[in-house]
Amino acid sequence: MTEPAHDHGTRRTVHHGSPALVVVAHGSRDPRTPRTVATLLDRVRELRPGLDVRLGHIELNEPALPDTLAALGAGRAVLVPLLLGRGVHIKRDLPAFATAASRLETRIAGALGPHPLLVEALYDRLTQAGWHTSARARPRTHSRTHPGGDAVVLAAAGSRDPESAADTRRTAALLSERLGGVPVLAAYASAASPTVPEALRALAARGHHRTAVASYFTAPGYFAGRSAAAAPWIAAAPLGAHPALARLLLHRYDEALTTPSPTRARRRLATA
Repeated sequence: MTEPAHDHGTRRTVHHGSPALVVVAHGSRDPRTPRTVATLLDRVRELRPGLDVRLGHIELNEPALPDTLAALGAGRAVLVPLLLGRGVHIKRDLPAFATAASRLETRIAGALGPHPLLVEALYDRLTQAGWHTSARARPRTHSRTHPGGDAVVLAAAGSRDPESAADTRRTAALLSERLGGVPVLAAYASAASPTVPEALRALAARGHHRTAVASYFTAPGYFAGRSAAAAPWIAAAPLGAHPALARLLLHRYDEALTTPSPTRARRRLATA
């Protein structure tokens, strides 16, 4: 059973001494990505006035995560990855960065997905791309015996970590449920299969000739653009600075403070 998206409150009193929220972005060579992330962080700050919200990148962009953590000195922080599934960055890289910041008390939040708030953002992006006025207005049949009708490919970055792929497949299942049973097939831009073109061919072979591509990326970039270019019909924009994503970052922050996670926390933080 999934939790309803509306249960995740974000406007809370920020007490003096609350740990900083450090949003950990991967980094990208695409100049649109830093602008998108900056807008997303502004939304987070609007939702939680008074909370110290900072940004650190794993690579490619500034500020680098080690510099962000060093600037916090001997304070406290919750690292919230702007990453959609489990993988090497969450399992290995973030704990290493936290350990290297020896003066800082840290917790590391879980990956953003799977979660109903992500599904709401994906649904909105599909609607903005034309799903509401096209696909949803037409009757569909998608039973096992008559599998024709509309479908969706959920295009993700991809990872060699099997748990990351499982997270993406779970999100695809949740999106299918949100779309009223429309088939949603997870696909990947790199490191895993099926690829987006392979998923599109598989759906076409089942009789789905109007297939949308849902962009399961946090920001514009090379993989998102390549996935969208493969779409035979509509392609949704990346999640970007969608309000649901801002709410989810705060939800993961709160969750990290209240849920014991000894394998992810270097030192226990008292809840502010």
